[in-house]
Amino acid sequence: MTNLRSKGEPNRYGPVGAAFNRLGLLILLLSCLLAPSGAMAQVTPAPLKIIVLGDSLSAGYKLPREAAFTSQLETALKAKGYAVSVPNTGVSGETTSGGLSRLDWILADKPGLMIVELGANDGLRGIDPARTRENLDKILTKLAEKNVPVILAGMMAPRNLGSEYGKVFDAIYPDLAKKHGVTLYPFFLEGVAMDPKLNQEDGMHPTTEGVAVIVKNILPTVTATLDKIKAGAK
Repeated sequence: MTNLRSKGEPNRYGPVGAAFNRLGLLILLLSCLLAPSGAMAQVTPAPLKIIVLGDSLSAGYKLPREAAFTSQLETALKAKGYAVSVPNTGVSGETTSGGLSRLDWILADKPGLMIVELGANDGLRGIDPARTRENLDKILTKLAEKNVPVILAGMMAPRNLGSEYGKVFDAIYPDLAKKHGVTLYPFFLEGVAMDPKLNQEDGMHPTTEGVAVIVKNILPTVTATLDKIKAGAK
């Protein structure tokens, strides 16, 4: 109730009443400050975590941390307004066997999207394509069981291993993408492979500029997948 006493009139309830009046005013002020407004009531969702199950091509071999594929991809997606986190989980020298062996550990990180970028080292080592196919098949099967959306980044075999090896190896990615119903990005190194200006001295690992080309090329595939994930969550 509002106190209507005139200025200078002593509080009719005495010191105790005055204390209660001040306490009530304090509570009123605090309730106004703490009451959720439209903006304050909204809880900011956690960034969607994109995990790249990959090798040195995604890990950023001999590049600064901010120049790695994962870092550049995260920056590009955030610039487009996507709330994402793309930690660097690539392992230099990783084969499809290695990727399969650490998949459970990767899944413990609760990815909202997985980009599978493996196979380059299988090809460089001349590993039997049947084994590469089997490993990738098992990886995609487990990801499907865990309901993790996937982008399968294709790879091409080194041409010095012969046309037959290349034909069998290259077919692995479109075949498995079709089998598992996942998004295929046909060739991870599209626009970069065999270009001396975009690769380091070894001719295999992209420079910072080369990684930027990879990110630019794969970005539409990633954003389209993220949009599908968001639409499915509604």
